[in-house]
Amino acid sequence: MSAAFDNFYAAKRVLVTGHTGFKGSWLALWLKKLGAEVCGLGLKPPTDPNLYEVIRAGVFVREHECDIRDLKAVAAAVKQTAPDLVFHLAAQPLVRRSYADPVETFETNALGTVHLLEAVRHSELPCAVVVITTDKCYQDQEREDGCRETDPLGGHDVYSMSKAAAELVIQSWRKSFFLPNSKLGNVASGRAGNVIGGGDYAEDRIVPDCIRALLAGKPIPVRSPSAVRPWQHVLDCLSGYLWLGVCLTRADRQTSLASPFNFGPGTQANLSVNELVREILRLWPGSWEPAGQPGAPRETHRLNLSIDKAAALLHWFPTWTFGEAIQQTVAWYRERHVRQNPDMPGFSLRQIDAFSSAAAAKRLAWAQSLSS
Repeated sequence: MSAAFDNFYAAKRVLVTGHTGFKGSWLALWLKKLGAEVCGLGLKPPTDPNLYEVIRAGVFVREHECDIRDLKAVAAAVKQTAPDLVFHLAAQPLVRRSYADPVETFETNALGTVHLLEAVRHSELPCAVVVITTDKCYQDQEREDGCRETDPLGGHDVYSMSKAAAELVIQSWRKSFFLPNSKLGNVASGRAGNVIGGGDYAEDRIVPDCIRALLAGKPIPVRSPSAVRPWQHVLDCLSGYLWLGVCLTRADRQTSLASPFNFGPGTQANLSVNELVREILRLWPGSWEPAGQPGAPRETHRLNLSIDKAAALLHWFPTWTFGEAIQQTVAWYRERHVRQNPDMPGFSLRQIDAFSSAAAAKRLAWAQSLSS
């Protein structure tokens, strides 16, 4: 058996909210590989095509189709599932959509977090809860030295604000309800960088935009070529979430781990959109064209994360370099859409194996057996 995560997830019942989304689907697949009983809570997949349709068969022991904004439905699903651990990923994840649907964005991201924590609290489940927010929850998102977990929360747009509000919800519910009640587990949050990887088909994200254009034989539309982001493969941030779940479950109630954590790439991956597109085009030849629009919603020009806290407290570090992340991402889309591989679940699992082997070779904490 693999030494990954010290075999912690074997036979654990794990609830993933937002399991039909890009990150939720990858997380569910990995959990299943680790031997977990995976349960899902969420809506139908937000895009067509999607990753969920690729990985769904044989992954979930139970699925609940419900809106995270429906407290009664969420509470019933959580009570029925009775998980050992919860990863809360259900969200409205797009900045530009938050301008079009600000109320839905706030209700989903902030109030939805309230509903999930309330469901766990009233069921008095002793499970750890890892809530996934975003690197965009910080007030000053353009710090040269990277945003730190102690920095003020805020953000210019509704999406960033809603995720900052979710972070305040987590802090308040932990102090007010979870910490005083010995029947409940620990709660923490994970803030990731700009996540890339096979299976993302969202609108207004640069990698899906690249893939759609390349498949259609058209130039890639690029809105903000000079914008700098902390690019990381989806498996890198998920390794952080999974390891935080292990450490949070095993920690005592006064643990400093019940707090926010940044999971970002190394500084070498803080690159512009233009550099990302050029690297994709090196692997999949094509062209790009500027697609900026006058009066378009404001987006942060530069954003990067400090991962010092995760390194110090969790001994977590990123695994794949920027180049490796792009290579693995492009390989996944080409495998599905060009080669039309009928076994994309198997291909996805092999990418997880390759990632885990690379982490083990680097002797990262989560990839080693603690008993060895």
